[in-house]
Amino acid sequence: MTSGILGTGTSALLAYQRALSTVSHNVANAATPGYTRQRVELQARPGPSAMLSIGQGVDVKQLTRLADGLVFARQNDSAGELGRLNQLSQLASRVDGLMSDSATSLVDPWSSFFNAAKGVVADPTSNPARSQLLASADQLATRFRSVDGQLAKMDDDVDRSMTSKIADANRLASEIADLNRNIISAGDNVSSDLLDARDQRVRDLSRLVGAQTVIQDDGAMNVFTTGGQPLVLGVRASSLATTQDPYRPDRLQLALQTPAGAMRLPEGTVSGELGGLLEFRSRILDPMRAELGRMAAAFAQSANAIQNAGIDYNGNPGANLFALAPPQVAANAGNTGSGGLSAGIDDVGALTGQNLILRFDGSNWSAQRADTGEAVAMTGTGTAADPFKVGGMAIVASPGAAAGDRFLVSPTDGAAGSLQVAIKDPAGIATAAPLTSRADPANLGDAKVASSAITDATQFAGFTGATLDFIDATHYTIDGTGPYTYVPGSAIAGNGWSLTLSGAPAAGDSFTLGRTGPRSSDNANARQLAALDSSGVLDGGTTALTTGVTRLASRAGGEASHAQLSLQAQQAIDDQVNAERESLSGVNLDEEAADMLRYQQAYQAAAQVIATADTLFQTLLSVVRR
Repeated sequence: MTSGILGTGTSALLAYQRALSTVSHNVANAATPGYTRQRVELQARPGPSAMLSIGQGVDVKQLTRLADGLVFARQNDSAGELGRLNQLSQLASRVDGLMSDSATSLVDPWSSFFNAAKGVVADPTSNPARSQLLASADQLATRFRSVDGQLAKMDDDVDRSMTSKIADANRLASEIADLNRNIISAGDNVSSDLLDARDQRVRDLSRLVGAQTVIQDDGAMNVFTTGGQPLVLGVRASSLATTQDPYRPDRLQLALQTPAGAMRLPEGTVSGELGGLLEFRSRILDPMRAELGRMAAAFAQSANAIQNAGIDYNGNPGANLFALAPPQVAANAGNTGSGGLSAGIDDVGALTGQNLILRFDGSNWSAQRADTGEAVAMTGTGTAADPFKVGGMAIVASPGAAAGDRFLVSPTDGAAGSLQVAIKDPAGIATAAPLTSRADPANLGDAKVASSAITDATQFAGFTGATLDFIDATHYTIDGTGPYTYVPGSAIAGNGWSLTLSGAPAAGDSFTLGRTGPRSSDNANARQLAALDSSGVLDGGTTALTTGVTRLASRAGGEASHAQLSLQAQQAIDDQVNAERESLSGVNLDEEAADMLRYQQAYQAAAQVIATADTLFQTLLSVVRR
């Protein structure tokens, strides 16, 4: 009987000592990230089967790790999405700040340029006004280059961040594989803390690349990206890597290291911060830079067209006001042929800014969007006389392309970064219309020359004057040559020049045309330049340039706002999931204090049981000695 009491007390003493140790461990790790609360499960030690059988004490059944696999999976999903949106929000906010801050945006230089153009309209012979226009043009071009340079720097930042995060992801994957090895070795006796360490690293990995997990029968955890690419299989860890873009060697792409080399991973195969970086680059940064280039190209081409149509202060045809690089063409690194492509802007109104892939199949060329792979209609044969026409560009293919060769054509990428003012002399600003006109006083119609333009500077160089005679309201001659059909509202074309009429001509009406001379005070061409900001240039002539610039800033703000709202929503979801985990797995110090007090009292009671057994045993010994 004494030995029964002693055994029962000893079992209780050991059980509650283990329970107190567990509570102490919980309290000590209350602030440890990823720690999962542990609990001692006790069970009664049964006695022998007999009448009035009394149990033999208590045993520690097991040490329970209070974790929920479903909550763990939800945490991983939330961590990946939170990492993606956090990265996206931060970078989109940088673009928004660049486009909206008056110190860095296009708004102020844009307004200054057109205000200066209005100053030239007011006094076309003023050298200070002309100088101010050139200075404003240079400031605007500088701002275009600055914004494009900042966006290019963000592209470089994406590459650097990718490299850093890939290194962190590979380290975590390697640590998870090592922990899997230790867990497999431990078998059923695996430490709860070892499982916590693995779970914490999986959550960290999920924040970087997104992670899905599968538990094997031996206790190891396999980890995959959200796209199904293996990162950890048992005790083996795969490595993420970077590879060069086949069209842009200066840009990095995400890849998975395989025995055969680096295999490029599509953007959608990863989430987390890496996924956010890739999404920012493809969905916000590249389109924003292309659209900025489209604004620069449309503005420069339109301003040059107006400048080329007029006469400068020296009486010469206007030269280009701005210099702009042509669309970029990059050959795929895997091309085997010797052929190439050259591209130029053909129609500003049709210019979309979308990057295209041109592919040669051995006999024909085809075009598709670089981002979606969608086929794009293309006309022409690709020769200099009949170039390919696609996306507002004219493209000429040189001989030598091999079947399967591909080329990336970027119509406006980097265009803003190449914008320069081409005129240095204020007298080179073409403010005047090229033609002077005098209507015969005997004219019966109310037609007048509304505007004129140079269409070919070489041909116009020999122009000294001409006479325009109307045979009737719909037919005319130029210096007796003709007749030509006149359509009201359409241009009348001469040798290197054109003009339009307002009003209706009558039979017998005559106009004497002359060439505008040097130091002209005419401002007809300057008025067109000053009105360029509100002219329909983009999207087939339906959108004004100022509207396009405003939309550019609005788009950046919209992307930043959308990313921030999505981040806030995901943060709320993440807080909810973490709260759910804490309610089950987190350490509640009040609860642990109560358990400690309870186990302490039980421990003391068990010690008293052992003391009582000792007293009974000593009494029994004293009786036997007598």
